[in-house]
Amino acid sequence: MGANFSGAGSDFDGDDPAVRPRLGDIPESCVALVLLYLDPPEICCLARTNRAFRSASSADFIWESKLPRNYRDIVERVLDNPKVLSLEKKDVYARLCRPNRFDVGSKEFWLDKKTGGVCISISFKGLIITGMDDRRYWNYIPSDESRFHTVAYLQQIWWFEVDGEFEFPFPAGTYSVFFRVQLGRPLRRLGRLVCNPEHIHGWDIKPVRFQLTTSGGQRSSLQRHLENSPGCWANYHAGDFVVKGHHQGSSTKIKFSMTQIDCTHTKGGLCLDSVLICPSSSAGKPIPWFIGLEA
Repeated sequence: MGANFSGAGSDFDGDDPAVRPRLGDIPESCVALVLLYLDPPEICCLARTNRAFRSASSADFIWESKLPRNYRDIVERVLDNPKVLSLEKKDVYARLCRPNRFDVGSKEFWLDKKTGGVCISISFKGLIITGMDDRRYWNYIPSDESRFHTVAYLQQIWWFEVDGEFEFPFPAGTYSVFFRVQLGRPLRRLGRLVCNPEHIHGWDIKPVRFQLTTSGGQRSSLQRHLENSPGCWANYHAGDFVVKGHHQGSSTKIKFSMTQIDCTHTKGGLCLDSVLICPSSSAGKPIPWFIGLEA
């Protein structure tokens, strides 16, 4: 018996390249099950390994697990093309990771490439701003630092109030809301972007109040002085909200505001770009203005 075993083993030469196991020999179904537990960028990297990995990486069940559970509702809300739902799930994921404008271009949606988390940016044009139509107070300024290419600049005002309202089929999770603002007026001088701090005043006297409410009764109220350095964009936290579950066709409505309505003094020299809504798991990380644009 030992002789037979030895003889059988002698037929296998581990040094023979012709019989040595290779990555391409792994069954495609096994590869797909492994890829299921990886992040989308990791899946895309491994897809370049060989033909088997590339084929396995396109399996619908892998990419459907990366999509929000209610991705069909999101596609209907954000995209004008319902045919996207007939694409392979990998292509649906890629389409939703791109910046997608909606609501007459005043809002932009994208999925975080790594986590599949829902991110939304709302332009100042999608907000209600006191005195916005009076050029003595507010002006539009072109900006390469905004995904919407235009920001609102406040010269001076007594009653500062910015309100927003938004309804969306958010998947279950915890989300954070931020106002993206900058102190100082941006301008170009000799081809370089510089900041004019001339009109900055009033923000150090009293704090700004940030408020957030949801249709489910959640509330948040925070107060902060605007103290970021002139010329530097900052995301000011307005609050968090939790979506516990999602039923097909349901949505969550949120209201948010940024106010400083103490009329004992004026304030000015502020740029308002947008409101950002993103998963709270990303809230502690730097959130550049161009997030989602490279998709």
